[in-house]
Amino acid sequence: MKSLEEKYELVIGLEVHAQLQTKTKLFCGDLASFGGDPNTHISAITLGYPGTLPKLNREAVDFAIKMGIACDSEISRTNWFARKHYFYPDLPKGYQTSQHINNICQGGGIKISVDGKERVVRLHHIHLEEDAGKSIHDAHPHKTAIDHNRAGVPLIEIVSDPDMYSAEEAYAYVTEIRKLVRFLGICDGNMEEGSMRCDANVSIRLRGEEKLGTKVEVKNLNSIRNVKRAIEFEAARMMEMAEGGETILQQTRSFDADNGTTFALRSKEEANDYRYFPDPDLPPFIITEEKLAAIKASMPELPEAIRQRYISSYKLTHYDAEQLSDEKEMVDYFETVARHTNQYKSVANWLLGPIRGWLNENNFSIDQMPVTPGRLAALVELVSSGQISFSTASSKLLPKMMENPDKAPYAIAAELNLLQNAGSNEIEEWVTEVLNKMPDKVAEYRKGKKGLIGLFMGEVKKISRGKADPKITTSLLEKKLNEAAVNS
Repeated sequence: MKSLEEKYELVIGLEVHAQLQTKTKLFCGDLASFGGDPNTHISAITLGYPGTLPKLNREAVDFAIKMGIACDSEISRTNWFARKHYFYPDLPKGYQTSQHINNICQGGGIKISVDGKERVVRLHHIHLEEDAGKSIHDAHPHKTAIDHNRAGVPLIEIVSDPDMYSAEEAYAYVTEIRKLVRFLGICDGNMEEGSMRCDANVSIRLRGEEKLGTKVEVKNLNSIRNVKRAIEFEAARMMEMAEGGETILQQTRSFDADNGTTFALRSKEEANDYRYFPDPDLPPFIITEEKLAAIKASMPELPEAIRQRYISSYKLTHYDAEQLSDEKEMVDYFETVARHTNQYKSVANWLLGPIRGWLNENNFSIDQMPVTPGRLAALVELVSSGQISFSTASSKLLPKMMENPDKAPYAIAAELNLLQNAGSNEIEEWVTEVLNKMPDKVAEYRKGKKGLIGLFMGEVKKISRGKADPKITTSLLEKKLNEAAVNS
């Protein structure tokens, strides 16, 4: 008997709202920054007073175009805004200024990778609009408080086609969008602060069918993990309803992150419920060829191109390249270290191993790293030249460098007596001492237990206090153990 997942196909479309990092709001000079006391980033225009006139923020338009270029979208040359009418306490004008029939970016796609398989999720469009304010329901026991600081902040809404078929694909898609907006410098991608939000449109259909099933929209998902959780819950709920012969209603639902369930808010509105019409206070805005060329010329290198460059130029593995290009700050740090040393693989190992571990443990990001890229490059060179082992450097030297970031790693290693003794005579004495203490283990090695070389290495490291060069030690151990085998 087929499982529900084998019988039904899940179909997902996502609407991702990204707040643009402009200094001011979309249609006025009020601050667009996060925070501030409630209702301090407002003016007569934000509050929709009669007689006020909006003026378009050019930087917001440039940011939207950058996202479209990054997604291989077609950029609309002629654009205008519409009024989208709905009444809610935190929408003071009674309508939201948005785009409707025409959108600044048409089509395009986002490349995702799930279980090692890459594909492009198709976009329907990207449009510009203003954000609404914020309703706060827990400030007073019987009242709702309204904060209009967010009202009028510029957004782009990135609308996919119904072109994802698992919660894992949705997770990967939102992750890639967050990565893109951060690399472009147009949004900080902070979902916890609400600067990036996601609505998920979820439906199911029998496998093999082409017609989409009834759509349910889950609103305002505030983390990538919750996008995945909400979709998984909705998929299971809808499949069980279909199996039970129940009718799936077109609804707007919300997600309860505490128990991982969704609940109905209202029946879904249709576009005509919003009574769109062109905004009479805002003239059309034209994207010239010169403007488009200038924005294209200003585009930064994007994650996909960075990954390919790391693989081809730095000879890194696909995994290392993908991990290093995951955040712009990590890219910047790695690039700076790479200007001081050509040990690129070693740098990657340090950043993705001990450095990442230290950052996670201390809840830091790479741009808060105490050790400068130049100091890390010096540490990498110390290890590659054999003056200190990787194990000793990562466990003893690195923590001291974090505490003393202005001090050279060689100076710290010398003070702590961590520098390796590469002299083969002294190492040979240590090797001989270890083998003489463990004749039974030597005999086992000679009988085929080659894994015991690690035990001998550990003992040499112990009595040398980490000063024995690992390469010389290994060579001497193998030589002496093989000699013992020949002479026996």
